[in-house]
Amino acid sequence: MLEKFLKQTEYTSTEDFKNNFHLDVPDNFNFAYDVVDEWAKTDPLKKALCWVNDKGEHHDFTFKYLKDESDKAASFFQSIGIGKGDKVMLILKRRYEFWIAVLGLHKIGATAIPATHLLTKKDIIYRNNAAGIKAIVAVSDKVVLTHIDEARSESPTVEHYISCGDQPFDEWTNLDQELLTAAPFVRPQHVNSNDDIMLLYFTSGTTGEPKMVIHDYSYPLGHIVTAKYWHNLHENSLHLTVADTGWAKAVWGKLYGQWIVGANVFVYDHEKFNPSDILNLIGKYRITSFCAPPTVYRFLIKEDLSKYDLSSLEYCTTAGEALNPSVFDDMYKATGLKIMEAFGQTETTATIITFPWLQPKPGSMAEPCIRNGFDCCRRTISRRWRIGGNSIPYRQILSCRFI
Repeated sequence: MLEKFLKQTEYTSTEDFKNNFHLDVPDNFNFAYDVVDEWAKTDPLKKALCWVNDKGEHHDFTFKYLKDESDKAASFFQSIGIGKGDKVMLILKRRYEFWIAVLGLHKIGATAIPATHLLTKKDIIYRNNAAGIKAIVAVSDKVVLTHIDEARSESPTVEHYISCGDQPFDEWTNLDQELLTAAPFVRPQHVNSNDDIMLLYFTSGTTGEPKMVIHDYSYPLGHIVTAKYWHNLHENSLHLTVADTGWAKAVWGKLYGQWIVGANVFVYDHEKFNPSDILNLIGKYRITSFCAPPTVYRFLIKEDLSKYDLSSLEYCTTAGEALNPSVFDDMYKATGLKIMEAFGQTETTATIITFPWLQPKPGSMAEPCIRNGFDCCRRTISRRWRIGGNSIPYRQILSCRFI
């Protein structure tokens, strides 16, 4: 799959990468059709998602399964009037329906708004009205659904309330039931252009309310660098990124780049973080690649790592905060692996990376991700940025541009 988008896929140095990385961006690129459905066509039984939860459930989802289920989701969304440009908020924790729903929205040109389950009534009202959200898809969690229900009377743009899993509340449509009865999906004649808005995040501002950050339909291609040249993944990788789907880190490590590379994404759906659970899962499922913030690593090394089978691990990465050198050293002693750092923001893809050909230095985020033909600047609304000496007008919304 990589060869569809890159003229050269392997590099030996940052200079080689800088000079020879060239990304071919198709017109009207759509990740759901051009990557997921393409894998389903060429290798239908290839595993895409290994999902387990803290109740002992385990499901392996192939690309063919995700293609078929996302078609059903797209058909369902169409049936309730969701179409190109409509905004749908997804509050789904780590439920596997997140991947089905977000792909379904991509297939009809709608805008997905992933959001954390920690939102309260006030947070939900603000987001609904600021973005003009038309539908909400939420996990069937009593606390989550209560906050959303309490926000209904002050959210005039929201027309549809959809939940997945058990159905504890009235006046909610059940996504799982709707997928069972969805009509055959007919792809719209023109789904999207590269400049159309595919994702919208609300990111915490230093002052005032959270700001909206958008990504267009070419954004997934930026995460080829994340998955291939930071996570160092390959087609036989089983990769675990510790992140809830409400945060941008989830699409960094649990969706776009990983599936372009052809890796299998591991998801652990749990209510309470327990470091021993993560360590046991690495051994049980033979996870090969692991990414987590330094805080998670700090919890892991407090365990007696000699009691766990970590022999399947090939690569470890981290981002989100400073990595303490002692954490780096303890993980290296336990696994023989050096934690590779990177830096990025909700507004960007990876901007500073410890590439596979570099030796990591604890306390350093390595080298800027500068490559020919790619401008990964992100600009958020309600702020003024100076790019190349030019002041960006207030509330102008721009996304990543390939040049």
